[in-house]
Amino acid sequence: MPRLSRQRGVAVVTALLLTTLAVTIVASLFWQQQVQVRSMENQRLHLQTRWILRGALDWARLILRQDGLDNRGAVTLNGVWATPLAETRLDQYVERERLQNESYDASLSGQIQDAQSRYNLINLADKNTPGQKKKEELQMFTQLLVNLQLNPSLAPLIADYVAQSQAISGTPNQPLSGNGEEPMPLMRVEDLLAVKGIDANTVEKLRDFVIVLPVQTPLNVNTAPAELLAALVPDATVSHAKAWVEFRKRTPFADKEGFDRYLKESMPDKVVAAAHDAKSTYFLVQSRILLDRAALNAQTLIFREDQNKGWRASVVWTREY
Repeated sequence: MPRLSRQRGVAVVTALLLTTLAVTIVASLFWQQQVQVRSMENQRLHLQTRWILRGALDWARLILRQDGLDNRGAVTLNGVWATPLAETRLDQYVERERLQNESYDASLSGQIQDAQSRYNLINLADKNTPGQKKKEELQMFTQLLVNLQLNPSLAPLIADYVAQSQAISGTPNQPLSGNGEEPMPLMRVEDLLAVKGIDANTVEKLRDFVIVLPVQTPLNVNTAPAELLAALVPDATVSHAKAWVEFRKRTPFADKEGFDRYLKESMPDKVVAAAHDAKSTYFLVQSRILLDRAALNAQTLIFREDQNKGWRASVVWTREY
């Protein structure tokens, strides 16, 4: 009788172990399935955010092309393109099975900015003499650092780095990067960290005032901030430039000559040597997309052709952050 009880006890324990093992296996399978479903859902959200971004950029390109047709290339802050897109709900446009009492968010916001309202660092290089700086641009950039309360002695170091990194041939006489290597091509503002003496704080202060564009470009006097306008005109102060900003709000400059005439009346002894204009060909599009638990922040550079090519606008690059 005791032997039979022991056998029954072993059978019960074995049954419990098998049941536990079966439950564990089933739970593991359900967990793997849940992970796979969540992964597929994340991929779908990832793909949908990029389709929304693509649609937003197509709309931005259309706006910029129409602006070119309407204003013959002149770019002012009064244009439709300069109106920010407030957060716009997209829930009804996103294809997705709705669950009862589910909270599902989908929105888009963004803004178009004139890329030539910032100082193009590529201008510091003399394209006719590889490896050399452009004097008038260096003077302007130095004054910009002063206006931003940054160390002006950094200007020639940055200019040398840009000029040497843009050189078609030849090697730098003296490496300027902190690690002793030759300068790499300048692609974005953060690359200035390779210049000795430049730290993250300096880059942050410069971020809204400088840019790296594919080619040399003039500063747009209709969209540039006062700190840049004051740097453009020799011996001008930020106070002078703020008055110019107020004037252009009422009467934007139609072209480069219009600004030069206005400047001659207000400061007759000043001559602007650095590149400037009232037209722009490069624009930045800032986009923010929220889709359920997915979020996409992107910055896109758009190039707009001239009148001969119908003001066609195309994407140069997109950077996610």
